[in-house]
Order: sequence, then C-alpha cells, then structure tokens
Amino acid sequence: MDTFSIDSENFEWINGSKDDPEDLCLHGKAVAYIGKVKLEYNATVSATALYLLKTLTENHIINTDNQMLPCCGFFYIPNEELDNVVISGCPNGIDWSVIHDGDKVILELDDGTKESVAIEDYRKAVYDFVDKVEAFYNSCSPKVMPKDDFDRNGYLAFWNEWKRRRYESPVRSPQNVE
Repeated sequence: MDTFSIDSENFEWINGSKDDPEDLCLHGKAVAYIGKVKLEYNATVSATALYLLKTLTENHIINTDNQMLPCCGFFYIPNEELDNVVISGCPNGIDWSVIHDGDKVILELDDGTKESVAIEDYRKAVYDFVDKVEAFYNSCSPKVMPKDDFDRNGYLAFWNEWKRRRYESPVRSPQNVE
C-alpha cells in the first residue's frame, strides 16, 4: 500500500443528482489512506481537490483552516485579483497536516500519527484525485453563474486558482537521470 492515496466515488451534487447546473460544489465519498490509516468521509470533494492542490506548495496545519475532507464548502471568499479563494463551510470533516520537509511531505493525523511521503509521489496522488474531480465537472452541464457579484467572483477565483495550481505548478525533473 502507498504511504498516501486518495480517491472518491459516487460523485453527486447536493440534491443527489449526477448533474445540476446550478450547484457549484461537488460531493462524493472520499477515501484517503495515510500509511495504514483509512479515512472515509462524504465530503465536498471540489474543496478537497483545491485544498490538496494548495498543499503542493504550502503547509497545511490541522484544524487551522478548512478540513482536507470537508463536510461543506459552500462559501467562496475570493481575493481582489480573483486568483485565490478561501472556501468556508461548517466545522465538520476530517483533517490532517501537510508539512513540507525538503523533497518530502510529512502527513500528520490528529492522533499524532506521522507518515513521510516523497513529494513526487504525493503530487501524483493529488493530481490523480484533482483530475478525476475536474473530469466529472467537465462531464456535466455548464454551470449557471451566480447573479451576485461576490458569489460569481468566488466561483471564478476557485477555478482560476485551481487551473493555476494544477497546470502551472512547477514540476521538478527526475533525479539521477543519466
């Protein structure tokens, strides 16, 4: 078993449908493995995906921000440039820390369990999850943009940050290539 893996199944919108042009937040049963610990939660997987992308370049400290597997992610708070967003929801969910340490990340659970993962392995697991979530969005009807400027800007910032972090992230070249 990998030191870290994450997947999701049963994607749906909040009303339980497989397509809803007015719902902006995707849900699903998320399953993450950190070492031998299995974490399962019916999460807002769109928020999970963005927060995982953030952890590719930033530390995430448990219980200081949105959970990694959040129950809710219904409130987008965009920055002025619309290139970053904070996702706010309820306090329910499952969280863990992601701490960068050279060419690896340390994943720490609330019980103190720690696992070290090579950044390249972590990045691959994150991208696989993110790409699966994005593919589901792309398979659905186009979203009806919110009429309210704040809500619309939040959703635009969500996708702007997503695309920047997913497609413009620095990719390190393999080591020991001859």
